[in-house]
Amino acid sequence: MHKSLSGIRVLEFSDQIAGPYCSKLFVDAGAEVIKVESPEGDSLRRWSATGADLGGEDSALFGFLNAGKQSVVGTAAQPHVEALLAEADLVIEGHGLESDTGERLNVTGLRAAHPSLVVLSITPYGLEGPWADRLATEFTLQAESGSIGGRGRPGTQPYQGGGRVSEWAAGTFGAVAALPAVFHARATGRGEHIDLSMLECANFVFTNYSETMNRLMNGAAQDPPHPLIGQAGETPSIEPTADGYVGFCTNSQKHFYEFLRLIERPDLLEDEGLAQFAGRLMRFDEWNEIMHAWLKTRKTADIIELASARRIPVSPVCNGETVQSHEQLKARGVFEPDAAGRFVQPRRPYRIDDVDPAPPGLVPRLGADTETAAFRSQRPNRAARSADTRPLAGVRILDMTAWWAGPAASHILATFGAEVIHVESATRPDGMRSIGNMMAGHYGDWWEASPHFMHTNSNKLAITLDLAQPSGLELIEKLIPECDAILENFTPHVLEDFGLTWERVKALNPNAIMMRMPAFGLSGPWRDNTGFAQTMEQLSGLAWVTGHADDQPRILRGPCDPMAAMHAAFAFFVALEEREASGHGHHVESTMVEAALNTAAEQGLEWSAYGKLMQREGNRSALAAPQGLYPCEDGQPGAEAWLALSVATDAQWRALRSVLGDPDWAMDPALETRAGRRAAQDAIDERLCEWTRKHERAKLVADLRARGIPASEVAHPSQLIELNPQFGARRYFEAPEHPVVGAMPLPSLPFRYASIDHWLRTPAPMLGQHNEQVLCGLLGLSQAELRELEAEGVIGTRPEGQ
Repeated sequence: MHKSLSGIRVLEFSDQIAGPYCSKLFVDAGAEVIKVESPEGDSLRRWSATGADLGGEDSALFGFLNAGKQSVVGTAAQPHVEALLAEADLVIEGHGLESDTGERLNVTGLRAAHPSLVVLSITPYGLEGPWADRLATEFTLQAESGSIGGRGRPGTQPYQGGGRVSEWAAGTFGAVAALPAVFHARATGRGEHIDLSMLECANFVFTNYSETMNRLMNGAAQDPPHPLIGQAGETPSIEPTADGYVGFCTNSQKHFYEFLRLIERPDLLEDEGLAQFAGRLMRFDEWNEIMHAWLKTRKTADIIELASARRIPVSPVCNGETVQSHEQLKARGVFEPDAAGRFVQPRRPYRIDDVDPAPPGLVPRLGADTETAAFRSQRPNRAARSADTRPLAGVRILDMTAWWAGPAASHILATFGAEVIHVESATRPDGMRSIGNMMAGHYGDWWEASPHFMHTNSNKLAITLDLAQPSGLELIEKLIPECDAILENFTPHVLEDFGLTWERVKALNPNAIMMRMPAFGLSGPWRDNTGFAQTMEQLSGLAWVTGHADDQPRILRGPCDPMAAMHAAFAFFVALEEREASGHGHHVESTMVEAALNTAAEQGLEWSAYGKLMQREGNRSALAAPQGLYPCEDGQPGAEAWLALSVATDAQWRALRSVLGDPDWAMDPALETRAGRRAAQDAIDERLCEWTRKHERAKLVADLRARGIPASEVAHPSQLIELNPQFGARRYFEAPEHPVVGAMPLPSLPFRYASIDHWLRTPAPMLGQHNEQVLCGLLGLSQAELRELEAEGVIGTRPEGQ
């Protein structure tokens, strides 16, 4: 396999997770990456989440993120680094979190000196706006983004999503933002500055479009927050069994009805209350008793076998140890040893042309390449194009995806300028439209009012074709030669049952890229199992580290869909470059589960390298102590006003101690270090709760931040636009005018291009809105033929029965 990104040169000025994971994705696709470090080196070299003894070696997490790179000690102002800057295609800077020590670059000066250079800035809030220089940890970002406020049962303390997902998301979005900009700069000579906000990444992956959902459920009104938005839990979800836990997902009514049959309660099929998510929450204790009466008497493996036979999304709840022995992952060889044989790690989450990726490279010693570092690969030539176009202008994509992950992948391709044709059928619309049923009281055409659909399908065209009818399948086969790529994310048998295999696609269009996004992969014993984001959280280990320490594992509620989408989009860009070099099409397999495993990699690394198992810590972290949520005076029973506090340094502890008035209990010398405070956090939390209950939250946030202590309000996920000035300053929410719901605010993308003013150019299309434009304009059908197709039910503009 040709190294797809060979000739792309990346210079990285960052440490910890976000920047290094971004550049790792480039390394894994064949790019050259040189890492610029301080004399002390990336702080991750000395990090273990479980406090393991590293024995003088670089940490396993550092090795996973930085294998295959060169390491140079220096700064951007030094001559040997300036020489590298002159040869680079992409510069990555990452700084701003309290755990980061990456160098802050002079971006304006860099771009002036190197006009064709792409610069990616990864920071907590973005480089502009009133919060640009605000102190932050991953925890305070989750509080401010709406992530924490949307997790947990009403009346209980909410909790963070475990695993530092915001940082992994920032790295993934950064790679997806940067690679097309590099291609564009190669073709036009015009560089780009990409300003990425980790706060926006957290909102994007964690909050399930709550801001939009609230307005839709309230009939376009902002207030009050709808009772189903905010702290809530899915059910069934992770449930106890006779020997542990099992994870379910019943996104569709069909899945839920099959679940009732699974637990041998078909008598409940007529219970309309339990059939609704809200009804199960209102009868939560009763519903739990019903489920657990069956589940607790059976072993996890037996339940999975029975549920899988009914095509219910189901999974064991794995941790850093057990995930490595899962039968599907073992059969596919997902985990591989690092170059030194110290630990095992997940491979990159996509394969091109059924070829496994190359094994990991060596981990660079600090400064090992300072004297000799150089970019050695030759830059490939790319055809010149206008600088005024978006990076994917001129690319046409047939989008045969549904639900969230697949449409989110094709959405970002559309947003970068591709013409994307989303395919549904009137008999079976995209399943994500079903969320609109919650808005049926406000919108007659409720299937057009799903916030997930409205976002992930903006900037697209939409057609309907019933592939079960010969004429529908014939039209799909006529569209394939007109497109550069085909995307799909069904279980593998679905398109194959229609005969739309890679071999058939290749015969119809030898230059096409076919990207498939199966949940578990195209091979292995779980090949045809159904999986959603919740399933991936349960299997990957992300759920294992989410929730309170004295509680069971809990799902994070969403990030594995957008994370799978962004990894797939990156794989698509890599395949485009592969086609540029080979002159023919390629087959891409990008799986949801392997994207989730890369996001959750730290758990497996800690286990395989050190024999240490990461556990749930509620709202605590090894990065800060004390860290947690504390109730304030202006809260109410069942509706606490939570203060998110994250003391990341010893200096911040001393500042907090001063704010408290230097009480005797806080003067204990054992509390001078983070390790000492971690050991005493129960006692510290008790004292802090007594203190915060006497003060209003807003004043505490202001006072603590004035002393240099990261503290934030726990924001309601549907109350962000008016209350968070940073979102407004960066124009993160955009409101394209939709024909059914009007101008409804939607998240755009969590990064800005200096050259692009807005991302959401057109609203999500209505069902079959562009049938005539595509079938007549592109394929040449007559109006009479179009009417005949509609009469036969091959095409349509309303769901069957509506």
